[in-house]
Amino acid sequence: MAHEREPLLLQQQQQQWSNAAGAKAPPPSLARTVLKFLMWAVFLTWAAGIFFYPIKPAQAVLRKSIGLTKDSMLGIAGGVFLVFSAPILIIALLAYVYISFFPSDHMEKRKLRSLSFRLWTFPVLVDGPFGVVSAVEFIGIVLFIIYVVYSMTYYAVESMSLISEFRKPSSTDSELILHIIGLRLGSVGLFCMLFLFLPVARGSVLLRLIDIPFEHATRYHVWLGHLTMALFTLHGLCYVIEWSMEGRLIKTMLHWKEIGVANLPGVISLAAGLLMWVTSLHPVRKRFFELFFYTHQLYVVFIVFLAFHVGDFIFSFSAGAVFLFMLDRFLRFWQSRAKVDIISAACRPCGTVELVFSKPASLRYNALSFIFIQVRELSFLQWHPFSVSSSPMDGRYHMTVLIKVLGTWTEKLRSIITDVQEQNRGDSELQCGRITACVEGPYGHESPYHLMYENLILVAGGIGISPFLAILSDIIHRIEDGKQCMPKNVLVLWSVKKSTELSLLSAVDAQTITSLVSDKLHLDIQAFVTQESQAPLEDGILGDDQKVPGMFVKNGTTMSGLVGTGDNFWAAMYFLASTLGFFLAYLLVQVYYVKPHNVVAWWYLGLLFMLCMAAGVALPGGLVVLLWHLYEKRRLEDEKWDAAAAASQSSPLAEQTAPATGDGAGDDTVPSVSLTALRTTRYGCRPNFEAEFAAFAERAGDAADVGVMVCGPQGLQKSVARECRARNLRRGGGAEKSGGSRAVFHFNSHSFDL
Repeated sequence: MAHEREPLLLQQQQQQWSNAAGAKAPPPSLARTVLKFLMWAVFLTWAAGIFFYPIKPAQAVLRKSIGLTKDSMLGIAGGVFLVFSAPILIIALLAYVYISFFPSDHMEKRKLRSLSFRLWTFPVLVDGPFGVVSAVEFIGIVLFIIYVVYSMTYYAVESMSLISEFRKPSSTDSELILHIIGLRLGSVGLFCMLFLFLPVARGSVLLRLIDIPFEHATRYHVWLGHLTMALFTLHGLCYVIEWSMEGRLIKTMLHWKEIGVANLPGVISLAAGLLMWVTSLHPVRKRFFELFFYTHQLYVVFIVFLAFHVGDFIFSFSAGAVFLFMLDRFLRFWQSRAKVDIISAACRPCGTVELVFSKPASLRYNALSFIFIQVRELSFLQWHPFSVSSSPMDGRYHMTVLIKVLGTWTEKLRSIITDVQEQNRGDSELQCGRITACVEGPYGHESPYHLMYENLILVAGGIGISPFLAILSDIIHRIEDGKQCMPKNVLVLWSVKKSTELSLLSAVDAQTITSLVSDKLHLDIQAFVTQESQAPLEDGILGDDQKVPGMFVKNGTTMSGLVGTGDNFWAAMYFLASTLGFFLAYLLVQVYYVKPHNVVAWWYLGLLFMLCMAAGVALPGGLVVLLWHLYEKRRLEDEKWDAAAAASQSSPLAEQTAPATGDGAGDDTVPSVSLTALRTTRYGCRPNFEAEFAAFAERAGDAADVGVMVCGPQGLQKSVARECRARNLRRGGGAEKSGGSRAVFHFNSHSFDL
């Protein structure tokens, strides 16, 4: 039935918040404009304060602002927090209101023509250390470079003027220059660290607000991590050289001051950061992923000892972003505690594992989402990201992922599944409890942006077809159910090494296309087998999947709905309670402990500040999460009763109306064609993107908008991005004179690289 497959794309939240708004709510367009204006005003003011912080007038304003809170309960740290960290929290609060009242569950075609959208989808840089970089990303990189160069240049000139004023002996000039430059490098690094933690919060409302999925945000975290650690390393190096020149290196490094910056915690924090930085470099990360993963857990040491190093008021410069990360991490901890039912597992002949997880009907996601999976039999700490290969239209109570067997972790997972399959043949009692799976997510784009294009090109390499299987299923189901669906012309370019991988196409839930769908959708699937020169004799004959049903059904549950991208109301309440709890804890500590006992040790004040942040998240925030959990549990029970009632009522009807598929089919059987029949396979070659894109643009028509989505290795992404950029640059007079199309190719990458 159509309504059973309908995804809950914020429908419940829309009703919940609209009912709360009442009949006297302001017009949606006015309210949307006001919220956008407020968020932009806060953001631009905050960003300007950071950018102009090095100059004296800005610092004078900061000192005046801090002077207003210095003798109050907030103290100096509270004043700094209000100036540099509170704006982030204000934007986050406004973001929850915005996405709740104005959910982005659909895309408007006119948005394709907007400048802002084209900047996001136009690849500027293709070859280079940053990979494929869009115009917006390029602007962001340039702005950060300008900020760092401008700040350090200003500080260098300022330090030279200070030296001339002191008129010290020339022998101490170099030490003083190193001291001042090191101090300023640390200051700039602290502001960069503020941005470092913003993209790494997987369910962050800020990422949802600007519709940046976590796999893209991870790239920004990597870039900012390199920049931040480079600045912190130079910061420490300046002091090491200075202390070495003065002959007091070891003694000064081990010094732990009460008043002022404590050196030893800084050394520990920098050492932890360097370990994370070195192991996160791409060659190391690719070859020794477990080493990268485990050393990255040192972020706790890095943050805590940084707070010891600089004290509470300096740490307050970047505390807002750290607080948002703590909120996300605590919520992920709660969600990941649930053991999730594996409805079925299959080992496909091509060396791919298919897992089907149980999920509540209320857990929303779209066809380009991904989840993190932990299998406790393999590791208690490792979480691996996988794209969801099922569409929300496939079913309300399950979610499917395809896992390519490439490394040790995936090889062990396949071995467990095959072992259980062999054992279940002899003893059915052994089928339960062999895999203990936990799931985080789903994460991804806030809106299903693949539905905004009438013309769509999906380029995949190997297992990269997984998210596109979800897209194909989503489009087919939407057309079948009569829902709004813009894609009318879809081309799939899929490169595989061996023909056995072509069996992955059978993972699409919608295996057949009826005449109703084919009349509204032109689907062309081009497969390229690169390491075989001709079709094997058994081409078209797929091996049977080794299915293992119910691998963990005895004590498991469905996926938890406690995720930042889940229920907007509860997520907003969690954020609000945690933030208020943090402020209340800080005020209580200031009033009843710090001021009465005259606590002045910087490192201890930094510790108290961190404890207040943790208390705000764990106590009032934890209480809201507990209530959220009970609410989800109650709703899940209601869903089970509703599903059981619907099944009992619809089963007889389904038996009477189910269309026949074999001999004796009824006269009203709808003609259909399988997806495999739509596939054209070429052997011993790779796709010629120039020819394929030109032919597609000619079919799409003049000045059409073509969405290009790619999922695969870096080389494939660069080739597709290069072709999109070349065609977009050739638009205009040159295209018209040569008879070419003026179609706009929007590049979108869906590749996750950790």
